Amino acid sequence: METKTVFRLCMAVIICGFFSCKGVDEPATQSLAAYHHPGEDSMKTGGVRMVPILTPKGTFRVWTKRYGNNPKVKLLLLNGGPGATHEYFECFESFLPREGIEFIYYDQLGCGHSDDPKDTSMWDLPRYVEEVEQVRTALGLSKENFFLLGHSWGGILAIEYAVKYKEHLKGLIISNMMSSCPDYGDYADKVLARQMDPSVLDAIRKIEARRDFSNPRYMELLNAHFYVRHILRMPLDQWPEPVNRSFAKMNQSLYVTMQGPSEFGIAGKLAQWDRKASLKDISTPTLVIGATHDTMDPEHMRWMSDEFPNGRFLLCRNGGHMSMWDDQQVYMKGLVDFLKTDAPR
Repeated sequence: METKTVFRLCMAVIICGFFSCKGVDEPATQSLAAYHHPGEDSMKTGGVRMVPILTPKGTFRVWTKRYGNNPKVKLLLLNGGPGATHEYFECFESFLPREGIEFIYYDQLGCGHSDDPKDTSMWDLPRYVEEVEQVRTALGLSKENFFLLGHSWGGILAIEYAVKYKEHLKGLIISNMMSSCPDYGDYADKVLARQMDPSVLDAIRKIEARRDFSNPRYMELLNAHFYVRHILRMPLDQWPEPVNRSFAKMNQSLYVTMQGPSEFGIAGKLAQWDRKASLKDISTPTLVIGATHDTMDPEHMRWMSDEFPNGRFLLCRNGGHMSMWDDQQVYMKGLVDFLKTDAPR
């Protein structure tokens, strides 16, 4: 009798355990199925959608691609450059889907798969803000789910968007960008330049003084003595393929018009951009991501996080300007934690 009783109890525990485990697993399975749901459109495009953008010069189309499905978290990515493409964000695919976070690639006008009007008057910050707003509206993003991540130039665009349209945002991420281009220029001159070999810096300055930016020697010097130390901290022949692919497609007209001819300082239309005084007015939950070896001053970015009323700061201690690559684990964990726990759900 005792043996049979023990056996029955063991079986009961095993059966209960089986159904208990099944009950735990089912929501995760359902969530995963929902995340990969292809949507209701009759024509399946892998999430790609061309969005018409109304501009003073006519209507153009920009390329977007949705990855995953989460009605509560929709992260729109603004690439840097200006003039690069969404492609250097492809590392996000190795981290965000397993967390159930939906994200949206987007090539700004003049970038990547989007139309290129080949008109420098279109390379204008206020116009790009209106472009982002049209993309938001077309994709149905709202205060209930809309997170905006801007990296580098995309960070300028994200701040400017938040100044005008913060009521539409659920969360904001400013990645590797200061809130003042004059301060960025000062940091390049007074800090980064002084870390260079004086003979190298002298050679760079002479080429810049002659405006001989097409001289191959110019990029050789920047690549060897600046880019691998402050842009992406690994040897050039080891730079990730998505980064190289994105940078190879850089719209030089857009880049030079807005940024100037080099990442080493700023000389384009953005040279006087400054929003330091506006940060206190952006109440949106905001994550500022900086890196110790960035082209941007990490202390300025820490200061920014204190200026935002609901801001926080993530420092990638081993990273440069592309810290989603060269300090990847720290960057992605901080981003995911913000999207899943720090920002309101």
